[in-house]
Amino acid sequence: QVQLVESGGGLVQPGGSLRLSCKASGTIRSIYNMGWYRQAPGKQREFVATITSGGFTDYLDSVKGRFTVSRDNTENTVVLQMNSLNPEDTAVYYCNGGITPWTSRSTKAYWGQGTQVTVSS
Repeated sequence: QVQLVESGGGLVQPGGSLRLSCKASGTIRSIYNMGWYRQAPGKQREFVATITSGGFTDYLDSVKGRFTVSRDNTENTVVLQMNSLNPEDTAVYYCNGGITPWTSRSTKAYWGQGTQVTVSS
């Protein structure tokens, strides 16, 4: 059973920083892209950042220069470092991974349970 578990959310003042972490566990054959999405109240879930197994990254335009995504392939973890946070970044952040379980040859998208990030003074 593959699971993604996030940690690191919380309340921060505008201009502050938070670090989100996500670990994939279970019997895993391969992990391809890993990344983050977010969903603000009343809005659709949107892409935030992604990183391939080779380290190539992509970001939502509004977070470029402020957020950095990284991963540790040996630990099956992905980290989102968020700096210069503003109230518009307030949302539930979800970890996402394209994972092939050891018992399968099919890759599917797995999601974490979400972690709340609130930016407010």
